Amino acid sequence: MKIGPRMLVMGVLSVACAASVQAATADVPTRVKALNGLLAEQWQHTLENSPEFATILGDLRYNDRWSDASLANQQAEYNKTKDFLSRFQAIDTTGFSEEDKLNQQLMVRQLQDSLKAHDLKIDEMPLEQMSGVHLRLAGFVSSIPFNTTKEYDDYLARLKAVPKLLDQVTEVARQGMKDGMMPPKYLLDKVVVQIDSIAKPAGMDSVFAEPLKHFPKSVSAADQKRLHDAILAAIDQQVRPAYQKLGQFVAKDYAPHGRTEPGVWQLPNGDAIYRFQAEQMTTTKETPERIHEIGLSEVKRIEGEMTAIAKSQGFKDLASFRESLKTNPKTHATSREDILNRYRTYIAGMQPELPKLFGLLPKTQVQVVPVEAFREKEAAAAEYQQGTPDGSRPGKVFVNTGDFANRSVLTIESTAYHEGVPGHHMQISIAQTLPGLPPFRQQAGYNAYIEGWALYAERLGKDIGFYKDPLSDYGRLSDELLRADRLVLDTGVHYKHWSRQQMVDFFHQHSSEDEPDVQAETDRYITWPGQALAYKMGQLKILELRERAKKELGDKFDIRSFHDEILGGGALPLDVLEARTDAWIADLKSGKAPAHPAKG
Repeated sequence: MKIGPRMLVMGVLSVACAASVQAATADVPTRVKALNGLLAEQWQHTLENSPEFATILGDLRYNDRWSDASLANQQAEYNKTKDFLSRFQAIDTTGFSEEDKLNQQLMVRQLQDSLKAHDLKIDEMPLEQMSGVHLRLAGFVSSIPFNTTKEYDDYLARLKAVPKLLDQVTEVARQGMKDGMMPPKYLLDKVVVQIDSIAKPAGMDSVFAEPLKHFPKSVSAADQKRLHDAILAAIDQQVRPAYQKLGQFVAKDYAPHGRTEPGVWQLPNGDAIYRFQAEQMTTTKETPERIHEIGLSEVKRIEGEMTAIAKSQGFKDLASFRESLKTNPKTHATSREDILNRYRTYIAGMQPELPKLFGLLPKTQVQVVPVEAFREKEAAAAEYQQGTPDGSRPGKVFVNTGDFANRSVLTIESTAYHEGVPGHHMQISIAQTLPGLPPFRQQAGYNAYIEGWALYAERLGKDIGFYKDPLSDYGRLSDELLRADRLVLDTGVHYKHWSRQQMVDFFHQHSSEDEPDVQAETDRYITWPGQALAYKMGQLKILELRERAKKELGDKFDIRSFHDEILGGGALPLDVLEARTDAWIADLKSGKAPAHPAKG
């Protein structure tokens, strides 16, 4: 056969191509090393720029300072994020393992999202009644270690820096006011009350004096006296006056300019902000309209199951059963301690059952503690605060024991599983210690995954025979109904322009929530657009993946392996979790070893 010029060129090209593939393959370790080095650099920057986060993780190098909240630092961080993004995007991932590719993709996605949030000016609203800086500082005290004299001295330095931090926050809030980025006025009025409640107590009555009530033996008597006096002086001469100054600013200059409508749609770029936050919180491309429809459908399904329980208890319909529960003494707490004891009992009862459902198990302990008094009115019924990866500080379930006589006990069992095990505590404790993952993935905060898992965990109690009391199972369904309501209410207020009263009316018609919770939850959805969508969207995806795995794998399906697969990559966006699970199913079907063996 005659070889023409074209075939000759093709032959030369294929040789060159093969050589370049060989060179690229040989180069993979170098490029992976470069990626890991850049990930380490970015993580170090995160810790240095977020000292409170570093403290929570047990890294005490920056334990004597606060994050820089100034406008200048916001701009500097924006520029730094752009620089990191271009450097990560420049890394060629050809030939990388799936995990290394994913590390690069997730970091690029995270950095892009951070830039977009800043472009939308979301960071210009630092004061709100759910997690404003005034609450975060006071609540943060319980996360700080106080085991050595140095740690007390670090704390003293932090207290002395509170005035500067609150001045920076005021500067950011003023910029938000100029740009029309304002929370609702009525919620800022609540912020004033909160600030005042933290600023008023003096000396040892201040929440900031809590560490003085239990000095460890490692701190000498002389240092105890010195620190006691210096910390009290800092509280009364710097922290409290700084809070009072902030409170006056909010009351006189800021709150009067708060927006008049509850929905974020009233802000400049409000619709774009909501679309972005809904996408962030659900890690899906579902439209607000579709999410609203899913919510209505789930509300109908769950209320059907609740009606069956109502009828089994001798009631003609759900409404009359709900009404009876309001006056049923069995359904209300008898004391603050009663609430705490119930949580502790349910978590303790679940612990020995975990090996039936999981191979991976948490190594860190979990404690149940009451929510601090200064935030009882606005706080959720319960919330989880992670421990340190090394287990030196346990995870904590904070329980709201305020207004106990009006608090139903029906949902305590499901909430205990949600916040404790096998919910948040289990998932986060496992993620923090997964070997082979870079720290940014061990500490990943994808809401749809984290909250979706915790809601899924509530149902796991049912799978292993808990919720034996029909009232407790009704409570579980009430909790699930709340998450379905959230899809309707969040999209209702921010997308469909519902009023606050419309939200409350829907709540009353479609929930068994106590009145304090109805009011606090409604304000929460107004304050955190999109956040409430995460729970149901995440749970539905995990249930969908479980059903798919059972159908595809048949006899090969093992619930422990499935759960370990879901937990074994840390928190992930739902689209990534789906791809990962599909690959695991395909590997098992073909007889290959799974691409992601569980590691503990």
